[in-house]
Amino acid sequence: MKTLIEKSVNKAMDYAQYNLLFKQLMDEQRTTGEQNHEKIDYTKLNFSRTKRLDKTAKVSEEAMEIFKNILEKQTWLVISEPWCGDAAQTLPFLNKIAQMSENIDLKIVLRDENPELMNQFLTNGSQSIPIVIMLDENMNVSQTFGPRSKAATKLVIEYKAEHGIIDDAFKEILQVWYNNDKGASVVNDILESLEVKA
Repeated sequence: MKTLIEKSVNKAMDYAQYNLLFKQLMDEQRTTGEQNHEKIDYTKLNFSRTKRLDKTAKVSEEAMEIFKNILEKQTWLVISEPWCGDAAQTLPFLNKIAQMSENIDLKIVLRDENPELMNQFLTNGSQSIPIVIMLDENMNVSQTFGPRSKAATKLVIEYKAEHGIIDDAFKEILQVWYNNDKGASVVNDILESLEVKA
């Protein structure tokens, strides 16, 4: 497992490279992995969401202080895909956090190109993303986060219990929720992960 993680980190992109890939996909009207209209449309949508959040995402003063004072060097390896809506709502906040701390190195790998890694971090047996793998300086897994915040996960579970599936109507509900939440749930869950680790 450690060798797999080290290999994954070594070939991972940083956030700027991930955004360059995003832009290239837009220019070429395609997406990563399997090419279909739905995934290409989601990639376009997520590109504009990510660009907007990169400009508008804010982290509270209290949280900023905690992130700035992280003393241990660590790598946050994120399994993601440009077509993933939850990733588009999460990565800009992870990037903001990483920018605040010289001890957090944010790295991103694509799920479909890294099935072996993905299969080590399944959520209830599924390859749900994004997954944030928090690694200490020796590349040991200290915590994981994802694919959604606890609050968003609760919404998903409740909707599925009532309707049996996640449909387009729910995707709209979730998008409105993300807009109102403004990343607070992601930031709070990450803070909790750090406290558990400490």
